[in-house]
Order: sequence, then C-alpha cells, then structure tokens
Amino acid sequence: MAVPKKRTSSQRRDKRRATHKPPKPRLNECPRCHSPRLPHRVCPVCGTYAGREVIAQEIGEVDSPGGS
Repeated sequence: MAVPKKRTSSQRRDKRRATHKPPKPRLNECPRCHSPRLPHRVCPVCGTYAGREVIAQEIGEVDSPGGS
C-alpha cells in the first residue's frame, strides 16, 4: 500500500481545502414587499408565500423609551 514519504504541511493542506467552503445562499426578491428572502420559504417581513398571507403580521405601535 502506498504511504506518503513526508508529512503534508498545514499550508498545503489548507490550500487544498480552500475551495470546500459552502456556497452563498441564493436570495430571491419577495413579490409583495421586495425584501430578500430564501426561495420556497415564507417571507419573514410580510409573511406571504405563493401570493397569499400565511402568517398574520401584527403591526403595533412602538412605545417610545422613557415614555410619560
């Protein structure tokens, strides 16, 4: 069985593994609110999927800090 004569240096090993990184996630534009979202998933901003509202989004008033 073939055995390497010399130990592979960490630099050579890391150069070989440099291309093994995961790809960037693909982002599509939401047709309703135009925010970026992952394909085939509910939009996290407006809660729609395939043209219909799946998650009801509640928009409430934001209390100001130090309110009186």
